[in-house]
Amino acid sequence: MNKNTFAPLPPMGWNSYDYYDTTVTEADVRANAAFMAEHLKKYGWEYIVVDIEWYAHKAGSMRDQFQYIPFAPVEMDEYSRLLPDPERFPSSVGGAGFAPLAEYIHSLGLKFGIHIMRGIPRAAAHNHTAIKNCPLTADLAADPSSICLWNPDMYGLRNNEAGQAYYDSLMELYASWGVDFVKCDDICNTNNQNRYGEGSYAACYEIEMLAKAIQKCGRPIVLSLSPGPALIDKAWHYEKYANMWRITDDFWDNWTLLKNMFRRCELWQNHVSAGCYPDCDMLPLSKVGKGFGEERTTNFTHEEQRTMMTLWCIFGSPLMLGAEMTKLDDWTLSLLTNEEVLSLCTPERQRRQVLRSDEEAVWVSRDPADGKTCAALFNLSDDTKTISVPLTELELSQDACRLRDLWDGKISRCTNDCIQAELPPHGCALYAIEA
Repeated sequence: MNKNTFAPLPPMGWNSYDYYDTTVTEADVRANAAFMAEHLKKYGWEYIVVDIEWYAHKAGSMRDQFQYIPFAPVEMDEYSRLLPDPERFPSSVGGAGFAPLAEYIHSLGLKFGIHIMRGIPRAAAHNHTAIKNCPLTADLAADPSSICLWNPDMYGLRNNEAGQAYYDSLMELYASWGVDFVKCDDICNTNNQNRYGEGSYAACYEIEMLAKAIQKCGRPIVLSLSPGPALIDKAWHYEKYANMWRITDDFWDNWTLLKNMFRRCELWQNHVSAGCYPDCDMLPLSKVGKGFGEERTTNFTHEEQRTMMTLWCIFGSPLMLGAEMTKLDDWTLSLLTNEEVLSLCTPERQRRQVLRSDEEAVWVSRDPADGKTCAALFNLSDDTKTISVPLTELELSQDACRLRDLWDGKISRCTNDCIQAELPPHGCALYAIEA
């Protein structure tokens, strides 16, 4: 199987993390899936992804002290593979796993995804439990020196027979459940918050092992790597083995983080292609934060939300909504259902950054099939500012002077062979450029 055919377009969907953290339940997932099927599916949104610690008992019950309860009990089968917590996912009882939930999501015309941590459960290694189709046990697959510094659940895997057999058994199980998308954590940049003060790619062979296991399982499972920031000198490796890789650490509703994404997108702009997507992370829109102890409306202003959506789309990032979808308001829905803006994500488009400074940025995107061009002007400053770019910088003739704003539909004209716009602080304009 060619892994690039698993995701011919950047995946678009919903992830439970930004709203629920570790506390999401089957009822929550079903409600969000039903909402997506009714309101968003026709615009290309299709993935429903259950994020971290779906296997942990009483996850989130000590949130005042821990995000991840140290060495908490986990649900696990006889082959060292984690299973959904039956208290939060009742349809998983009796060894059914996520198969019933996946079946429901598929019945809506959607796709199902799960989050996993790199490696093998520590509990399995300590108890020398079995690995399916392998004479070796979990302790011989586990590398006790390879740990995640922020989550206590797993040991990394050794690059040996037992390690590969374990990943093979995982993907075999997930394929039997009907999983379409796996987000593997602590693997894209294994020590981005480490005590050594720099990122590392120590687990690169585990990416290869996962990719090999997906090929063996016979199901086209999209592989997403997290967290970042991804290492640009390893771009070739991500592109060879994965479908998505995070170019940032966890992204939240903070203007400084959003402004910094312009630098990251500049770095990765030449690495977007069919089946290979640098990932700007989730969209913290509408209501977020409940599982972290405080539900809130996103801290992003309307201007900043539009800037975020514009950058993610013109850059070509996957789009994963981090909100509670059943609480989306009409304005947020308008951001998520603008078909012309969403179409900019198509990997075949030719895209590039034209300029960037501390106060402004300009991107251009061209459809090679018909030559239609769009340009995005961003005001990165804290004051109202006029942003201007000559048509020649966009490789356009002076005849291309009619501008149609893709967000509000307003028509304007070029001025002195330039595209320019007076923009509010942190605001943007996104134009289709027409003769």
